[in-house]
Amino acid sequence: MDLGLSGKVVVVTGGAKGIGAAIVRAAAAEGMVAVVVDRDESASHALAAEMAADGHRVEVVVASLDSAEACAAVVLEVMERCGRIDALVNNAGVNDGVGLEHGTPTAFGQSLRRNLSHYYEITHYALAALKASRGAIVNIASKVALTGQGGTSGYAAAKGAILALTREWAVELLHAGIRVNAVIPAEVMTPLYAQWLATHAEPEAKRAAIEAKIPLEQRMTTAEEIAAAVVFLLSPKSGHTTGQQLHVDGGYVHLDRAIT
Repeated sequence: MDLGLSGKVVVVTGGAKGIGAAIVRAAAAEGMVAVVVDRDESASHALAAEMAADGHRVEVVVASLDSAEACAAVVLEVMERCGRIDALVNNAGVNDGVGLEHGTPTAFGQSLRRNLSHYYEITHYALAALKASRGAIVNIASKVALTGQGGTSGYAAAKGAILALTREWAVELLHAGIRVNAVIPAEVMTPLYAQWLATHAEPEAKRAAIEAKIPLEQRMTTAEEIAAAVVFLLSPKSGHTTGQQLHVDGGYVHLDRAIT
């Protein structure tokens, strides 16, 4: 299916690895110019080189999204290089384990900075370009916003806010024709997830226990499955879809665990 995205410019934060890299690959496969925004310079350029070898254009903006000024600079650089922004995927973040009992107020604020503030800031600075293109925004959230996890207050608060902002922005940007949706992963095997598994005494046993609780096929969602949903939501094929929260999780959040 031709999604009608060829030649359009998409900005993907946290785009060098994991879910972000899968989104970049899927977008490039649809003919989009994908802009990787990531602090990992080597991984970003390796991905761009991989895609260039397949005939795709991927731009790299190396940045840590740790201030509003940094986010403004990212958007300025994208506009200087590409001249337009047709789509934005807010994805960068980390489940950093800043809890209530074992965290601190300072650490909580820092977690919101890492996982939430740049979603607003990048979108704010990209808004004029998105209005000009009548573009689309997809925010990557997490099942933790809805299920809780324990020991990760900062991340949970950020992801819950992202869901609220998705609906808020969908309303605010109706007049501009900008669609805003969220994709909500649950258990997805990424480099960060693999690192977390490795902290357990028996990583494979821990993975098997998690997968046994995933209703559909008792397996983890792939990053490519998340990416496919994101790219579809960016496309004109989903032209009347806005303000939605799409769970791509094998039924993890909504289906009765008794069926596993």
